[in-house]
Amino acid sequence: VVDYRRAHSVRALVHRSKLIQAITDYAARYPHEGAVVERFHGLLDAHPNCFDRDCWAGHITGSAWLVDPVGKCLLLTHHKKLDMWLQLGGHSDGDPDTAEVAVREASEESGLTVALISSSILDLDVHEIPARKADPVHYHFDVRFALRADSRDYVVSDESHDLAWVPIDDIESFTTETSILRMREKWNQLALVRGS
Repeated sequence: VVDYRRAHSVRALVHRSKLIQAITDYAARYPHEGAVVERFHGLLDAHPNCFDRDCWAGHITGSAWLVDPVGKCLLLTHHKKLDMWLQLGGHSDGDPDTAEVAVREASEESGLTVALISSSILDLDVHEIPARKADPVHYHFDVRFALRADSRDYVVSDESHDLAWVPIDDIESFTTETSILRMREKWNQLALVRGS
């Protein structure tokens, strides 16, 4: 007989360890981001339930820098709850495989088939989420990955007012959100390294 609770617990520990290592690798690539790295390590160390959306000390979310097949446009969502143009992403809902969360959320919110470009973290961000209904003010500890869509034929989900493919060089026409512009800088650096 398979003990599913034990199997789930082992999986959670493995993916938690992988995330901690990925954050450590990220810190080596971006040493000037030590403060945000320390916040992530603090949450992971102090709150075993940090992948659950009711961990009000903060919870881990996964999101996607989702580019079109040729890598020239970024898919943004006009988020209903926050009323802002943002990258796709969402709650882990207990899943400690943050890269898989980013893939799942991007696919669910766009109807597209998407895949990781790299298993390395593109960006880390901690941002405040305002109180809403029964939820108090809390923080999303967002782990961002670079993904590629297999087509540009998206479907707008219930979570969005709209979606739009935005030229990466012209993101400011939709948003000046600091962390999105920071992701663009990192994406452009990756493109130079990859020679694309």
